[in-house]
Amino acid sequence: MCSLEKFPKLLIPYLLTCLQWNWQTIVIGVAFLCFLLVAKYIGKKNRKLFWVPAIAPLISVIISTFFVYITHAEKEGVEIVRYIEKGINPSSVSKIYFSGENLAKGFRIGVVAGMIALTEAVAIGRTFASMKDYPLDGNKEMVALGTMNVVGSMTSCYVATGSFSRSAVNYMAGCQTAVSNIVMSCVVFLTLEFITPLFKYTPNAILAAIIISAVIGLMDFQAAVLIWKIDKFDFIACMGAFLGVIFVSVEIGLLIAVSISFAKILLQVTRPRTAILGNIPRTTVYRNIQ
Repeated sequence: MCSLEKFPKLLIPYLLTCLQWNWQTIVIGVAFLCFLLVAKYIGKKNRKLFWVPAIAPLISVIISTFFVYITHAEKEGVEIVRYIEKGINPSSVSKIYFSGENLAKGFRIGVVAGMIALTEAVAIGRTFASMKDYPLDGNKEMVALGTMNVVGSMTSCYVATGSFSRSAVNYMAGCQTAVSNIVMSCVVFLTLEFITPLFKYTPNAILAAIIISAVIGLMDFQAAVLIWKIDKFDFIACMGAFLGVIFVSVEIGLLIAVSISFAKILLQVTRPRTAILGNIPRTTVYRNIQ
């Protein structure tokens, strides 16, 4: 009863934030989301126009940025990227040390962050592996992530892992091999070095629209129905992960799914299925008498 009484108090702040939605942001987001979905549909219907969904995100960013620049929509409440400093991160080798009062804290945080990063990367990798029907080696993923983060720690990078949104955008653009990551890295490097000021007026809504248009095609409702038919507990874990990712973050969604799966294992261990076996006449075979 206490939780039910507190529910309206927890819900009111969310309802109040809905009243503060900016209609200009909604219009920009919905308009370009429709444009991206139409481009995606055109690419599927006509294979000769495969380049349309690939170039649509770039066109959306350019048009939306130019529109905000000439209309000064940011003054009306439209959230924009704002100024991004040019250049890559400086070296942080001199700041790495293995002593001091923060060593134990850093070790604990590193273990938790590493587990979450690996779980997230493997989960995302398996999603795309099942769609394209290719094998995924978890050990290689772990070695790659570890190497990447060791090198990244020397260049002021935060913890790196598999990005579902970026992978979805790559998938929508038609990328087939890891060479696309090399090309993308070169483009990002050139962007950081020379043209980051041009993205000052890019609205956040267009970035959200690009990610949403890419992720929509990855939602498999038939798989969810199949999971429900096979194992209700797995379906609860699936929905817990889905809702956690939608309303909080990928990390929380994974944590919810792992927690529910772990609870399922404990339940099966503590309450195993039992049966009374009986001997089949003239054999040494025992079967459930029921």
